[in-house]
Amino acid sequence: MKVIRFFLPVLMFYFSGFTNGQQTILTLEDCVLLAIEKNISIKQSELEYESAEIDKSDAIGNFFPSINIQTNHSWNVGLNQNITTGILENLTTQYTSMGANVGVSIYRGLSNINQLHRANLSLLARQYQLDDIKDDILLFVANSYLQVMFNREILEVQKTQLEITKKDLIRTKNLVDAGVRIKADLLEIEANLASQEQSVISAENNLRLTKINLAQVLLITDYENFNIAQEDFEVPFSQILMESPKDIFEKALSFRNDIKLAITNVEIAENDIKLAKSSLQPSLAAFYGYSSRISYSDRLKGTGNYNFVPIGFVSTTGDQVLTSIEERETVGPLPVFDQIDLNEGHNFGVQLSIPVFNGNSARNNVERSRVNLERFKNQFEQTKLDLENTINQAYNDTKGAYKLYEASQRTVDAREKAYNDSFSRFEAGVLNSFDFVQIKQRYEAAVSDLVRAKYDYIFKLKVLEFYFGIPIEI
Repeated sequence: MKVIRFFLPVLMFYFSGFTNGQQTILTLEDCVLLAIEKNISIKQSELEYESAEIDKSDAIGNFFPSINIQTNHSWNVGLNQNITTGILENLTTQYTSMGANVGVSIYRGLSNINQLHRANLSLLARQYQLDDIKDDILLFVANSYLQVMFNREILEVQKTQLEITKKDLIRTKNLVDAGVRIKADLLEIEANLASQEQSVISAENNLRLTKINLAQVLLITDYENFNIAQEDFEVPFSQILMESPKDIFEKALSFRNDIKLAITNVEIAENDIKLAKSSLQPSLAAFYGYSSRISYSDRLKGTGNYNFVPIGFVSTTGDQVLTSIEERETVGPLPVFDQIDLNEGHNFGVQLSIPVFNGNSARNNVERSRVNLERFKNQFEQTKLDLENTINQAYNDTKGAYKLYEASQRTVDAREKAYNDSFSRFEAGVLNSFDFVQIKQRYEAAVSDLVRAKYDYIFKLKVLEFYFGIPIEI
């Protein structure tokens, strides 16, 4: 059955709650909760959910402006002009520059909105995926748990039959001593007793193996001190068998996580088409930039004193032409904030980008998204078809298992009557030991078949109820 997925790597987890020498008993609910808590596949799915939350945070961030600040400090070492003497010298100068940029998207073809919608759908899909894995683990653990219950009941049946055989041996020995039965009858009973002891040993081994299997499902290494709860479990008759497979299927469509996941994947694919189309539309963005600069070099500053310096002669009179030049002195750099105000600059504007031709990549992305949508639609239809087939199979299996259980019960009743009658005839000396043992063994086989039919029906019923939305409980 698909939903069981026995070969999923869902059982690799660490458990350390058991100590040697202390008996630990778990119920089905305990086993399921432990598996869900420690399961590696669930942890991986939870990480995927966290990743989807991060993607959603990215999508929300697209609606906010981008702000970046940069700064730079540099040393100039080498041949530079001395601002005092004007001579080229080997100097070391320092400069600090800084700036900030702000960009905001005004219109991108609704891609931001579509990206946020996709992130929300992806988050929902990861949740459905996580819940679906938990459903699989629940069924897997329930099956392993019921196997232990089945083998434990088989062991009790074999022990009971062994005790009956021991009593038969004592009675037969007394009858042989009284001369009512021959010694061959005693030997036949002893052989049956040895066979019954082998059956008990085999049942004990089977119980131990199924307990080990369940323990390995939980990665419990202390097999000897691990056990499940002792529960009296009567065979139920569920009203779900009064429902039709179609009704069960219709209800399963409303809550099954694999169906919800398939639907969400289709919605994501539809949104991806809108997202791909947004790249075909123009985009408009606004920007603003600020910059300034600081120098740590000395500078020349006027002293307020002027000197008259000849710069030429008047051609007609020969008189000198003079000009006044202010004297300058070398001083330190301006204060930092004064330099920032003095050197600041601003850059702002809007940018329009219109896609014209990009090698058909944008249009091909749209077509690729359409193909992907059809693929997810097909997967959704296949998921529904698989679910319907599984429910039909589970329904037929459950009804067949219940009929087999009823038939097994009638067989046990008939075999028990035959055994009781043969016992009386054997004690009376009318029936030989060989025929008596054969009748007894058929009765024992019928009891074992009844237990097997009981748990086969129980598990199939629980699976069918699970599809109908009824929690699995023991």
